[in-house]
Amino acid sequence: MNILVTGAAGYIGSICAEVLLARGYQVIALDNLQEGHRAAVPPRAIFCQADLGVRAQIEEVFSKHKIDAVMHFAGEALVAKSVREPSTFYAANIACGVNLLDAMTRHGVKKFIFSSTAATYGEPHTVPIPEDHSKNPINPYGKSKLRFEEILSDYRAYTGLHFATLRYFNAAGASAERGEHHRVETHLIPKVLDAAMGIIPHLEVFGSDYSTPDGTCVRDYIHVLDIADSHLRALESIESVSGEAFNVGNSRGFSIFEVIDAAEKITGRKISRKVSPRRPGDPAVLVASKEKLHRALGWEAQHSSLEEIITSAWSWKQKHPHGYAEATSV
Repeated sequence: MNILVTGAAGYIGSICAEVLLARGYQVIALDNLQEGHRAAVPPRAIFCQADLGVRAQIEEVFSKHKIDAVMHFAGEALVAKSVREPSTFYAANIACGVNLLDAMTRHGVKKFIFSSTAATYGEPHTVPIPEDHSKNPINPYGKSKLRFEEILSDYRAYTGLHFATLRYFNAAGASAERGEHHRVETHLIPKVLDAAMGIIPHLEVFGSDYSTPDGTCVRDYIHVLDIADSHLRALESIESVSGEAFNVGNSRGFSIFEVIDAAEKITGRKISRKVSPRRPGDPAVLVASKEKLHRALGWEAQHSSLEEIITSAWSWKQKHPHGYAEATSV
């Protein structure tokens, strides 16, 4: 089975491509390399440098390669950037996605797994958050992902598309070969490890006065290998779960201080922290209900203890202190 993986040079896309190949699938890896790293793409994947904003480039990929299903990771994901540049997010996360869906329609490809986000929920009124929680995203990033979820339902009625949506909470961790390296790093665990290595002088903690046990935000961290497994399970059962959305989380939250303390134990290094005022729009607690994914697909997180997540990320970070090799010249 040939799977087109968009955003395959990015963090989650590259590791999902790695897992697909390990399980016997063929991978056509698409990325425009604007944010991703060519070195992150698994060598056994067929790499296509293409931009989903250019329909002719997408058409060329579908014409040259037999594609049985699509896993769609490509898009813009920086929340703060989405507030500054909403048009970029509506173009990348909606218009480019429609270009992809139209190419699939022309070539008769009916299976689609969509990488969505917990940001579609907005401020939660129930924790853990179930999939039927109200959707009220508070930034253009979450809005763009939610709009595209709605578009998928339209395409299901229009073309017979089989799709599943996976809403991640906080993706983290690394495989043995691939890890997390964003050109602009905003995620907590890689920044904690940067502080442990002295790459940054301290970790900035935004707010210590939340209604949580230690006053810092609580988040649900899920290992990227468990995310990859959820994608494969959804693909393998796509006819029976078509049209459904699933949370991918641990149903267990950790505060920022808990993450720092765990990282100090694992790395054996003191991690300096500086408390700053809250950022606007940061909910106190974001924790997933994972019951639906377990019930429908038998999925359980296998790698998502905080210790395993940080240990895997630290192991990769020590081998690649500055991330992927070509990043310094880009």
